[in-house]
Amino acid sequence: MALAPALTVYGATWCPDCRRAKQFLTDQRIPYTWVDLETNPDAIAEVERRNDGKRIIPTIVFEDGSHVAEPSNDELADKLGLAREATDHVYDTVIVGGGPAGLTTAIYLAREKVSTLIVERSALGGQAGVTERLDNYPGFPDGVAGAELASRIAQQARRYGVELLEAVAVESISRDDELLEIALSTGRHVHARSIVLATGSTYRRTGAEGEADLIGAGVHFCATCDGPFYDGADHLIVVGGGNSALEEGLFLTQFAKHITVVQAAPELSASRLLQERVLNHPQITVRLNSTIEEFHADDTGHLDAVSVKGPEGVERLEGAGAFVFVGLEPNTSLVEGLLQRDERGFILTPEGQETTFAGVFAAGDVRAGSTKQLASAVGEGAAVALQVRRYLDSLESA
Repeated sequence: MALAPALTVYGATWCPDCRRAKQFLTDQRIPYTWVDLETNPDAIAEVERRNDGKRIIPTIVFEDGSHVAEPSNDELADKLGLAREATDHVYDTVIVGGGPAGLTTAIYLAREKVSTLIVERSALGGQAGVTERLDNYPGFPDGVAGAELASRIAQQARRYGVELLEAVAVESISRDDELLEIALSTGRHVHARSIVLATGSTYRRTGAEGEADLIGAGVHFCATCDGPFYDGADHLIVVGGGNSALEEGLFLTQFAKHITVVQAAPELSASRLLQERVLNHPQITVRLNSTIEEFHADDTGHLDAVSVKGPEGVERLEGAGAFVFVGLEPNTSLVEGLLQRDERGFILTPEGQETTFAGVFAAGDVRAGSTKQLASAVGEGAAVALQVRRYLDSLESA
């Protein structure tokens, strides 16, 4: 990906297109300065000056002084110089998803001269790329920033000739005689002899104001990954009342002095054993019938507090970090009706990592039975590459 320019986004919190543009920039890990016209009325004149007297938001100003007003995601991607067009029409393998599993698969295949294309709907690196720091990945004894690790893996893939498309979604997959046809969100089509689905899964978010801007800077979705950063913290917040939320809350007690669990429902939904452990734990407070209204940042851009709405109104809770566990959604809507998934929507792979659709494989978080950890995603990428290689060899010998 090209070096990200320094951007300024002018808009308002009530503007849906502003929220969409901010989310796109966040997903692409592109830093920007947010100027809210409601709290910075002097900035209205700048917006009007750039738009012939009209108040059009969002207005996004680039480092070179140029700007775009109310752009679509495609227009933003083109302005940012993201690679979005495939150079060939037919590939040995198309990998859907550019996270650690997809990138590792591509590296292993490209080393064996398998023509490989990665199509990533967001930014390369997946969930790892938006993790502030990784302390449990082998080979980095002092830890490594998630964005840096993602960049390193992508750079390695490029070195072996992997073609990478960013901000491009796969619209559909179908059979086209002996090939598989992949329709892209750009309106183009590519064909492949095999496909690897490495689309990952998405942590459900609260949707509260400020959440998206603070992901990786105080808002997290994995206590095992990020909990150790808060060793000695006075207070952490856990959002959710299911098994994952309570397990992670208990895990975090070894780092923080106190944990507050915020659950929207009138009761916890975790197992009775976990509920008893949490409710009787001296370091944990549970707040039921409560929701997060807003995440607040400090002057450094890190989480400082959250606003919690409960039965008695809205209260501001200070906390060094907030861990959100309100569910995990596999990114599998693309293959609905095409292949078999489990009851939660994760892809079933009855034969190794091959799905129930011939020539289509799955790796990483999207696969049923995967451990949803970075190291295992990389391992699955290597394993599925070997299976794809064998599959391609079988086509040649048939």
